[in-house]
Amino acid sequence: MNLVAWFAAIAVIFSSAQARAEAPSQAPIVIKFSHVVAADTPKGKAAERFKQLAEKATGGRVRVDVHPNNQLYKDKEELEALQLGAVQMLAPSLAKFGPLGVREFEVFDLPYIFPSKEVLYRVTEGPVGQGLLKKLESKGITGLAFWDNGFKVMSSNKPLRTPADFKGLKMRIQPSKVLDAQMRALGASPQALSFNEVYQALQSGVVDGTENPPSNFYTQRMHEMQRHLTVSNHGYLGYAVIVNKKFWDGLPSGIRTALEGAMREATVYANAIAQKENEEALEAIRKSGKTTIYVLSDKEREEWRRALLAVHREMEPRIGKDLLAEVYRAASVYAGR
Repeated sequence: MNLVAWFAAIAVIFSSAQARAEAPSQAPIVIKFSHVVAADTPKGKAAERFKQLAEKATGGRVRVDVHPNNQLYKDKEELEALQLGAVQMLAPSLAKFGPLGVREFEVFDLPYIFPSKEVLYRVTEGPVGQGLLKKLESKGITGLAFWDNGFKVMSSNKPLRTPADFKGLKMRIQPSKVLDAQMRALGASPQALSFNEVYQALQSGVVDGTENPPSNFYTQRMHEMQRHLTVSNHGYLGYAVIVNKKFWDGLPSGIRTALEGAMREATVYANAIAQKENEEALEAIRKSGKTTIYVLSDKEREEWRRALLAVHREMEPRIGKDLLAEVYRAASVYAGR
């Protein structure tokens, strides 16, 4: 082979190697965003909004594939899938992090801890919330944002107006020591079940009732199985949007910055629609004629609160006295307890 041919051959080899090296950078970075609720819930809509914003902000360099309603992983599987890198992004309920070993998140499960959404946002958007997200890093997780889903209602096939009405009922809860204690304080038997199992459990009588924000209650058709719903606003259900830390840290800084901006916008949207979605769900439940809706009076709500206040004291060693004090200060709730 003469010198020209040799250099030509080298050029072809180099060119092919360079093309192979550059090819992956031309393909979009794929983010699998898995969640367990319906696409038409506040979380489902917020996930779709993030997809739109992220793909636009990165000029198509990132593609977000949203998988709702347990399409990829069920309640009990999704966190492990994220840690293993099988999916890149989740928005699990805050109750999921206690069983993962970050017990401080269980502060959000305490009954009547947040008297209003304004107080809630003061906690999630302030130093307390950011400090909690930081604690996830030791689990291989980066916390990006808190998404609202609303205050919870109680349901069963009998009216629930006083704490005494819960006696002997089997009530579905998320796996949470705090929620377990909450139901026991009301005289009920807590039954920890994955979200995708609840409808069938209600249908078969495995559980008598449940607690959920109205949007989850309606989109999962629980009103077909529950004759009574009490607007108690006794507890809160929110989500933390999280990503696999190794994946997130490995992104080009410009991409990561663009995604952070998209997440901020999606979070504003998520929190704005949550209340509206729950109000519309309650109205749809009422119009269905299948479930009687009862709103607690101020006097009745105070009776519930007194019955459940012991849960705060019981869970203080588990959640942390200092953290509870911070939340109480932010919330100005239960002053002088």
